[in-house]
Amino acid sequence: MTCICDEENAILVSAASAWEISTKWRLGKLPQADGLIGALGAICRSQRFEPLAITLAHAECAGALPGPHRDPFDRMLAAQAQIEAIPIITNDRAIAGFGVRVLW
Repeated sequence: MTCICDEENAILVSAASAWEISTKWRLGKLPQADGLIGALGAICRSQRFEPLAITLAHAECAGALPGPHRDPFDRMLAAQAQIEAIPIITNDRAIAGFGVRVLW
């Protein structure tokens, strides 16, 4: 994806993504993430990706988002995208239902 390769773009990685990866790995739903657990911060730094913390405003927005999409991680990502006015890179088309810009 050219937007990730373009060094002019800041690439943000949400704390919600780390939380989701770790949770799914712990539950055995994402065993291929074994090498990421405990190393995600270092991997992001090596790629010059910037962490995006979860704020109270993000949490309030995620909890209040309308719509049938119930995944709490996706709701948080959508809330962060809305508040920070940034697109989300995902192949999950349901996230676009939150009114955020989706790239893929």
